[in-house]
Amino acid sequence: MAQQSTETDWVSRFADDVIAEAERRAPGKPVVVASGLSPSGPIHLGNLREVMTPHLVADEIRRRGRECVHVLSWDDFDRYRKVPAGIDPSWAEHIGKPLTSVPAPPGSPYGSWAEHFKAAMEEALAELGIEYRGISQTEMYTSGAYREQVLHAMRHRAEIDAVLGRYRTKDKATGKPKKQQQKPDAAMDAAELEAAEGSGAAGEDDGSAGGAGYYPYKPYCTVCEKDLTTVTSYDDETTELAYECTACDHSETVVLREFDHGKLVWKVDWPMRWAYEGVVFEPSGVDHSSPGSSFVVGGQIVREVFGADQPIGPMYAFVGISGMAKMSSSKGGVPTPGDALKIMEAPLLRWLYARRKPNQSFKIAFDQEIQRLYDEWDKLAAKVAEGTAQPADAAAYTRAVGTAAGELPRTPRPLPYRTLASVMDITAGHDEQTLRILSELDPENPVTSLDETRPRLDKAENWITTQVPADQRTIVRDEPDEELLATLDEQARGSLRLLLDGLDDHWSLDGLTTLVYGVPKVQAGLTPDAKPTPELKAAQRAFFALLYNLLVGRDTGPRLPTLLLAVGADRVRKLLGG
Repeated sequence: MAQQSTETDWVSRFADDVIAEAERRAPGKPVVVASGLSPSGPIHLGNLREVMTPHLVADEIRRRGRECVHVLSWDDFDRYRKVPAGIDPSWAEHIGKPLTSVPAPPGSPYGSWAEHFKAAMEEALAELGIEYRGISQTEMYTSGAYREQVLHAMRHRAEIDAVLGRYRTKDKATGKPKKQQQKPDAAMDAAELEAAEGSGAAGEDDGSAGGAGYYPYKPYCTVCEKDLTTVTSYDDETTELAYECTACDHSETVVLREFDHGKLVWKVDWPMRWAYEGVVFEPSGVDHSSPGSSFVVGGQIVREVFGADQPIGPMYAFVGISGMAKMSSSKGGVPTPGDALKIMEAPLLRWLYARRKPNQSFKIAFDQEIQRLYDEWDKLAAKVAEGTAQPADAAAYTRAVGTAAGELPRTPRPLPYRTLASVMDITAGHDEQTLRILSELDPENPVTSLDETRPRLDKAENWITTQVPADQRTIVRDEPDEELLATLDEQARGSLRLLLDGLDDHWSLDGLTTLVYGVPKVQAGLTPDAKPTPELKAAQRAFFALLYNLLVGRDTGPRLPTLLLAVGADRVRKLLGG
């Protein structure tokens, strides 16, 4: 199927380009794609695009029988920059240390800040079926794996400085280059600056270019562990490097070919890794893609300094949350992939990323919109089953429900999400009552076990309990509203009689749907299947509002057929005065 959708499916088109480029560079060798994540805080749904985009391309390459490695670099050797909202302010004492040297948030079972936030993302990636090779940058640097690359960069610091100098702006007053901030890009608005956090680099500059010259390497102080250091000299022959720490006033001279307590600055580190890993494909956020930003500068450094090619790198747009501002990992309450997977099945979340080209922004629904998304997903599933889906839509569906390694777990009987949510709302998660209602939805093919409806049932319950405000939850009346019943005119009483008289013959989801929409039609002298007119629609709205008020004490609520089934025929009769 992937082959037939090549003309319309963005994943297939990128796979074509990546395979061709990999063959040009290293014929017959495994294709390498890459992602980078900084566990500096909660890794949010915007950052997931950094992983999902290359994952989908890698998976398509594997489906074609080609070996492909998805490298996921954990930028856990980045500096700790600031204390996020909700964390003890005393954590500010750790600013400037590597993320792996900062204690985990209070109460965490993990050994470091990096491990705490990495673990949650790893769990989500496993549920999403994403296969990757994780690389800890702390381990790579401290083990000496990059030692030759570090020494090479220091030998070629003048060339690196020249590349960076092409993009440095000069201070009008002094004529000297302004300090060039690494990331995010200055052209971005404030919300985008915040959303960029966690997408790879951790806001470093591009190296010091003071009186002692330019150095692309930043040591972490061996006394206080912070990177508030300045390199004061370096000898290419002996590799002796002298630095001073402004945090604790420590100064020392180390031999860089034996010293593994520092890292290349980001604009040098990233292209170094491209060369080291042989990366052919790596996307980047808009924060990396404008003139002078990491991806652009890195492309020149990787060629001119490390003698390798820059990856194919599409820019990806931001991911928003329905009803929320652009995401920022610096603020509390930012939804993560783990949060999304509590309320939606993994295939649906995968589909949201697969169906949009990387440069198209989209939103993920945590509000009522999730019900519409699920309706759309279920309609697509039906079209795919019938063979009537458009090729690109069918491709996105296939990529969502499984990978080259096999299909993801799915709900055996995927009842409509909005129905399940309504039932869980009304029953407050009571299993016996839930099963009774679900078994009556389709009496000819009843649900016999709640397991048939899981995990979708559990996701819908989580959505109701965690995302729907308490004042919007459905509480069915215990006793009839005698005061309201006493004020009804003959028209309203007649509508209730018609409904109650038809309950027994229409006790299924489809039957009750026909009944509740048909009552106003019959009262108007029409047949239950008559096409609605504006007047009829007004009468239906009035009838529905009456039912909601008598059943749950407000003008709106869950879909009436579902609500009636949930309440049960006897209780409906009692509350409607029958």
